Amino acid sequence: MENTQTYGFGIIGLGSIAITHAQAINQAKGCTLVAGYHANKDRAERFCKEHGGKAYSDLNAFLSDPRLDVVVVATPSGMHLEAAIAAISSNKHVIIEKPLEVTVARCDQIIDLARQHAVKIGGIFQSRYYGASQTLKKAIDEGRFGKITLMDAQFKWFRSQEYYDSASWRGTWQYDGGGVFMNQGIHAIDLLQWFGGPVVEVNGTIATLAHERIEVEDTAVATLRFASGALGIIEGTTGSYPGFLKRIEVCGTKGSAILEEDSFLAWQFLEEREEDADIRRIFGKDNASTIDASKPSGLDPSGHRAVFEQFSKALRTGTALDLPGEEAKKPVEIIEAIYKSAREKTSVLL
Repeated sequence: MENTQTYGFGIIGLGSIAITHAQAINQAKGCTLVAGYHANKDRAERFCKEHGGKAYSDLNAFLSDPRLDVVVVATPSGMHLEAAIAAISSNKHVIIEKPLEVTVARCDQIIDLARQHAVKIGGIFQSRYYGASQTLKKAIDEGRFGKITLMDAQFKWFRSQEYYDSASWRGTWQYDGGGVFMNQGIHAIDLLQWFGGPVVEVNGTIATLAHERIEVEDTAVATLRFASGALGIIEGTTGSYPGFLKRIEVCGTKGSAILEEDSFLAWQFLEEREEDADIRRIFGKDNASTIDASKPSGLDPSGHRAVFEQFSKALRTGTALDLPGEEAKKPVEIIEAIYKSAREKTSVLL
């Protein structure tokens, strides 16, 4: 008989991304939203009245809720460590919104503590669960592209000055961890390393061109060298009106693909298979994503739902997570190296 155990989820940090988390948890099999924590009592109560669960403004009381099995950390990025320490120390499993933390050292603190307490730590990179992403990963793993030569990522988005002014932590190194690469572009960077394998060398240039009163970059470019020998380019900005969907390009000696969110703008191979026509039909540009690249909120919760369902399945079955802490750390390591390269004006080896 199938194990149908349901796990109780609670959210720390009830800002805009927590709405997507709550929707995803409420839709996910094996998951129930049982609690929400925010230091502001009124905010906690409003959130839980709308999305479910018991509202807490006392963190210790939240972590002592007997129904709570998994804590979802949705605080500002540079505060993930403190929230994770509290949850892990209470022997709760933890899922952390991207980035895992804003430096590799802080990521390692979370991972090490979870290992000591024998609890699971998972990251959130929902783009991996999109159907087109899964299809592209499978084709790469099967060697359909031949020798991969180039892998590029573009995320030319738009964020207004009001977006950065809306919260004091936005655009700061301490709490945002960086700008367009660490905040907005980390999903595309994660896909690049997931598709292409380890990155061994980076060279980056960053700039603040379109916004005021922020410490971090709003525009950046980087070149990469993968362990496979392939080269890569990353381009990102939050100063491109009206904003365009993130794009990943994979070029190889036997095939090439252009992925735009959950659609393919190109899917071509030297050796065609019967399935390719179906892939172009299902994921073709006629079925293109409706995600608005100018808005930070309003995400489709389906990718997050897949993350939560896989996490709860791993708990039920004792199997490995798709996105354990070690895996979620990888894009942080790449971005940290790019920032170092930009500061020191030299290539950085990973």
